Amino acid sequence: MLDPQFLNRRQLFDWSLQGIGATALLSMLQNDGIVWADDQARPKYMAHEPRAKRAIHICLVGGMSHIDSYDHKPKLKELHGKSLKYDKKPDIFFGKVGLLRQNDWEFKPRGESGLMISEMFPNIASMADELCLLKSMVSNSANHTPALFVQNSGFEFNGFPAMGSWLSYGLGSETNALPSYVVLPDGRGGPNGGATNWSNGFLPAEFQGVVLRGGEQPVRDLFPAQKIEKSTDQATRQFVNAINQGHLDRIGKDPVLAARIRSYQLAAKMQLSIPEVSDLSSETEATQNAYGIKDKQTADMGTRCLLGRRLLERGVRFVQLYSGGPIAGSPRASWDAHESVKQNHGFEAGRIDKPIGALLKDLKQRGLMKDTLVAFTTEFGRTPFAQSAANQVGPGRDHNRYGFSCWLAGAGVRAGTSVGSTDEIGWKAAERPIPWHDFHATLLHLFGIDHERLTFYHNGIQRRLTNVHGEVVEECLA
Repeated sequence: MLDPQFLNRRQLFDWSLQGIGATALLSMLQNDGIVWADDQARPKYMAHEPRAKRAIHICLVGGMSHIDSYDHKPKLKELHGKSLKYDKKPDIFFGKVGLLRQNDWEFKPRGESGLMISEMFPNIASMADELCLLKSMVSNSANHTPALFVQNSGFEFNGFPAMGSWLSYGLGSETNALPSYVVLPDGRGGPNGGATNWSNGFLPAEFQGVVLRGGEQPVRDLFPAQKIEKSTDQATRQFVNAINQGHLDRIGKDPVLAARIRSYQLAAKMQLSIPEVSDLSSETEATQNAYGIKDKQTADMGTRCLLGRRLLERGVRFVQLYSGGPIAGSPRASWDAHESVKQNHGFEAGRIDKPIGALLKDLKQRGLMKDTLVAFTTEFGRTPFAQSAANQVGPGRDHNRYGFSCWLAGAGVRAGTSVGSTDEIGWKAAERPIPWHDFHATLLHLFGIDHERLTFYHNGIQRRLTNVHGEVVEECLA
């Protein structure tokens, strides 16, 4: 029996698979990651059989309060209104250490697993038996922009590839008509740092995240401003391609130009694929209602969640959805609840809870959950004490990088459980701290990748997503 882990093209043809049928089979096997595009065995960084083939990452911008959502701290109710005891003033963003305050939403045990999830997310809570809560996340930064960079790339600075770019680089695409990495920003605006959050960094340009937006032009400049005859358009493309290819032949290997040529070729295919995938009218009314795309409150996130599912079905490797845009302004269009957790989080959760709950149910019903990874993250949490004067219990909470919650679901994840814990008031990680490097190592592991082996040589260093750190969080694996 043939072991697909070590198949390559030469072996296939040695086994007398000839002709058009063999070519079609080869193409399908390459797309499924069974046969690799060159004549080498499976790359050295593929350490084991992947559990995940694709992922959708939901990124909450601004810092969601774990204490009010996924980290039940009954001790806070007992200590509500009392002073935090400390030897050294806590290192927090605004430095205002008010009195301890209890959670704003009631927690309940959910599903057969009994996971404690608050009423802030009732629809997501209904899918608790699919979730693995990571309750001891920690970050290097309590400042939004560098904290978002760490979450996405493992570094606090720009210029480094995002995890979606690393996955695209390591695994390629399952489709030649859509990008392998697609970003769907909040309709109210992009996150802090903008496109740096989905940058390809020093990886080839083809691994940059491609932004899709609503309206008639989901991809900016995909279609010409004025209508062009089909014959003229084809002739222009052929002419440009001939010039580019001739230049490439003369100068030899040029990864930048080669990537640009591939980008132009993909753009041509996307003129057909993007209108089709972004047309949600083919979805049943029941599906559209489940995602809430006709409700003003949930329409933005509902549309993007449904579009995300359609992109995954068509072979996109990594889809990233942002909840929250600009952190400034009043009211804030993000999860940055300095003024009032109840008001801010109540509004933001109302925008995303129903769509995300529908996405989880839809993936499960369609049989996609078994090899689709769903990640729900935020750059940091909020403090268990109020952001107010020392003798007051204000309604807001400050940034907290010392302990917060995220969750995973789907492919290869141990469902209906939690990993790690914070202290009795939810301030600092107490059991199994999970830095972002460990999160990234685990994500790559679920895709069959050894995070220490997936590297790219840049400026004299073999760079990787996890830098020189990272341990797989074995406790969250099925």
